[in-house]
Amino acid sequence: MTNNMIDTRDVILALKQVKEEKQLSLDKIVSLMEQNGEYVSKTTLSRVFAKGSEDQLFRYETTLRPIANALLDIENIESYDDKPTQAYKSILKLKKDLLSDLEQQNAELKSELKAAKAKYHEKLAVETAKVQKSLEFAMKQIELKDKRIDQLLDSNDRLLVANDQMLKRLISCPLERGKCE
Repeated sequence: MTNNMIDTRDVILALKQVKEEKQLSLDKIVSLMEQNGEYVSKTTLSRVFAKGSEDQLFRYETTLRPIANALLDIENIESYDDKPTQAYKSILKLKKDLLSDLEQQNAELKSELKAAKAKYHEKLAVETAKVQKSLEFAMKQIELKDKRIDQLLDSNDRLLVANDQMLKRLISCPLERGKCE
């Protein structure tokens, strides 16, 4: 953050110096930015050029770059620019192009991530459906087995009763006691 503050401070000080040298009003700066197809509000401009503003943080892309481009014409390398100025403008153009490329890559990666998430959720839904189907089958099988067990227990209870009745008849049979021959 310290490097960013130092860079911002240097840019704002340079912008203030150019504004003074060219004796530009805020309205004129707004007009220059509009000619470049860019816009920064007059309120923001007054904050950038206020006393002590170099110690504040401003966004480069949305605030400082449009002002710098209007005051310094930083995005156009002119033949009358000296070599260091041409080099700085080239570096700024390269950085702007890199930022643009990175923003595009970021958008593409977000799109890929969204597609991957959708694919994952789709796959998860399919797997969940399979598990649900398997679970429903298992529950039906348990229910069927429970019915069969209940039927077997009922049958077993009926057989026990029948066996008890037969045992009682057998025990009460006169042939058993030696009365019958």
